[in-house]
Amino acid sequence: MARPAPLSGFPEWLPEGRIVEQHVVDTFRRTFELWGFASIETRAAEPLDELLRKGEIDKEVYVLRRLHAAADEEDAGRQLGLHFDLTVPFARYVLENAGKLHFPFRRYQIQKVWRGERPQEGRYREFLQADVDVVGNGELPFHHDVEVAQVMAEALQVMPLPRLTLQLNNRKLIEGFYRGLGAPDVPAVMRAIDKIDKLRPDAVRELLLTEAKLDDGQAGLCLQLAAISSPDAGFADRVRALGVSDPLLDEGLEELVRVVEGVAGLRGERFAVSADLRIARGLDYYTGTVYETRMAGFEYLGSVCSGGRYDALASDGATTYPGVGISFGVSRVLAPLLSRGLLRATRSVPSAVLVAVTNEDDRAASAAVASELRSRGIPVEVAPSAAKFGKQIRHADRRGIPFVWFLQSGDGGAVGHEVKDIRSGEQVAADPGTWVPPAEDLHPRVVQG
Repeated sequence: MARPAPLSGFPEWLPEGRIVEQHVVDTFRRTFELWGFASIETRAAEPLDELLRKGEIDKEVYVLRRLHAAADEEDAGRQLGLHFDLTVPFARYVLENAGKLHFPFRRYQIQKVWRGERPQEGRYREFLQADVDVVGNGELPFHHDVEVAQVMAEALQVMPLPRLTLQLNNRKLIEGFYRGLGAPDVPAVMRAIDKIDKLRPDAVRELLLTEAKLDDGQAGLCLQLAAISSPDAGFADRVRALGVSDPLLDEGLEELVRVVEGVAGLRGERFAVSADLRIARGLDYYTGTVYETRMAGFEYLGSVCSGGRYDALASDGATTYPGVGISFGVSRVLAPLLSRGLLRATRSVPSAVLVAVTNEDDRAASAAVASELRSRGIPVEVAPSAAKFGKQIRHADRRGIPFVWFLQSGDGGAVGHEVKDIRSGEQVAADPGTWVPPAEDLHPRVVQG
C-alpha cells in the first residue's frame, strides 16, 4: 500500500498532542461538573431540513447517505446531515426529552462537529467543541447569564494557554442605542458594525450611510459606541455620555454591568475581561448577553470561545425554551499551539515507570511488580524485550518515562528492588508495595513550550 496523503481539515494528533487535548477536555469536564452541569452526547446526524434552518451555513453541511441508497431514501424529508455545531442537536434533544428533564436544565457537551469549510489554520472540516448551556422552561432568570460566563472563565484561567480576553456585550444595549438614535433599519446598522474588525472605519461609516440610511451624526455616534471598551463597569457612564436614551438600552446596560462585575474576580495573569461594545455575534440568533474570546498572539483566529443569550432555543408551539450558553473551540485553539510547540506534554505516554526485564524467563516477575504498582494507581509498562539494561533505559528515555525499575536476584532466591530516576541518574532501593513517584511525575503534565 502506498503511503497515504494527508486529508486536510481533519486534524489528528500524535500521542503527545492527544495528551494535551485530553488535559483540556478533562479540565472542562471537572469544572463544568463542579458547577453542577450534566454531560450529554447527541447523535452525529440530524434531519437535513432541521440543519438547513440556518440558511447561511447550508453550503457547509455534510450530507449523510449510503453509497447505494435506494430511491425512496432520497426524499428530502428523510435525508440526514452531520451536525455543524452542538446547538441545533441540543435544541432537538431538549424538545424530544422535555418531559424527562428537570428545568433549568444544566448541560455540557464535548463532542466533534463537521463543516465543509475551506481548510486553513483555525478552520477545519472536523473539530472538537466544548459547550455549556442552561435552558429554562418558559423563562430563564438573568443570573444564569452571569453564571455561564463565570464557569467558562474559571475553566480557562487554569489552562496553560496564551492570555485570553473574554469580551462581553449585550444585544439589548446596542439595539436600544440604535433605536434611540432613530435608525430606520436596526439590522442594517448591526450588519455594518459587525464588519468593524474587517474594514477600515471610513468603509464602515460608508455602509452606515448608504445601507443603514443613517446621517453623519447618527453614523458618528454608532462608531463612538463601537469604540467603547472597558475592563470594568465604567463603560456605562461612557455610553450615557453619548446622549442617547431608550428603555431597551437601559435594560442592556444594567445586564452588561451585572455580567462584567460577576466575572471581575476571575481576572488573572493569563485571563482578562473586557466590555467591548462592537461585539454583536450575528444578526438574529442572540437576544441579550453575548460573549467572545480572543487569544493573545492569535487574534487572526477571531473568537475562540463564543456564545450568548437566546430567548428561544427551541419551541414546540406551546412552550418556548430560552437559554444561555458558551462554546470553546478546542481544535481551533490547540492546532496552532501544538504546531508551533507552544503547548506540549511533559511526556508522550502515560507511563511513569518502565519495569526492566532481566531475562525472558523472569518476565513474570517483572509483570508482577508492574501489577503491584498499577494497583496503587501508578501508570506502568514492562520493557518490550530483555535487552541490555542500557538499551532498556534508552527505550524509556525516548518515551519520556522518568523511572526504570530493576529486579535483582539475591541469596536464596530473594529478589531486591531498585528504581532509577533516569534524568538525575539517582538509583535507590524501593518496595513495590509502598514506593510512589513524585506527584509531578505521576501523570504527564501540560506546559507551555
